Amino acid sequence: MAATFSGLLKPWIPRVILVRWSRYNPYYLEPEVRKEAYTRSEAKLTKEEREQQKLKTLRPIKAATGGVTSSVFNDPDLSKFINMIMKNGNKILARDILNQTLENIKRKQVEKYHKAPEGKKEEIECNPYTIFHQALENCKPVVGLASIQKGGKFYQVPIPLTENRRRFLAMKWMITECRENKDRRTLMYEKLSQELLAASIKEGNVIKKKLELHKMAESNRAYAHYRWW
Repeated sequence: MAATFSGLLKPWIPRVILVRWSRYNPYYLEPEVRKEAYTRSEAKLTKEEREQQKLKTLRPIKAATGGVTSSVFNDPDLSKFINMIMKNGNKILARDILNQTLENIKRKQVEKYHKAPEGKKEEIECNPYTIFHQALENCKPVVGLASIQKGGKFYQVPIPLTENRRRFLAMKWMITECRENKDRRTLMYEKLSQELLAASIKEGNVIKKKLELHKMAESNRAYAHYRWW
């Protein structure tokens, strides 16, 4: 009876078919979202790339997805930093703080550049974006600690960190260090600019925090084999 009932319902059960739906005809070309493709000169292009570039002038191109951009001004590290500064959804304020921070770094470096003697002017970096990325790279830890239970006891086990985790910790330490500084006379963008300039030359409290984490991981290296258990 059950088999007969299931046989009657079978034609009415919708079947799931894996079909990739697209609103575009196969004649459409895929969009180019790599920024490097727009900064290369025509002389450096290969024969295949030149043919592909000629096709783009004749054939229609698909629209890129919302989360992808080919703008040369787009920087994922800056966007992530703005999102981590943001509080209560006020992204405009967070973006203004970062813009003022970069402007303050630029002013300090230009002033330092004009005061420096002729032989040392080339050593001074005035690009605030370069200083930001250099400071972020210097603050990234290599290893971290994970709490792993073994035999009813928790051990701090050193583990290697992924690139996203390293970037997250560097940004978190930078923002936390500036927020914990309760000097009311110093604004947030001034604290950030000071920490970024110090971190770019491997100095400051964030660098100390990174070295402390490395020392703790080194002291607990006897428990490293618990990572696989």
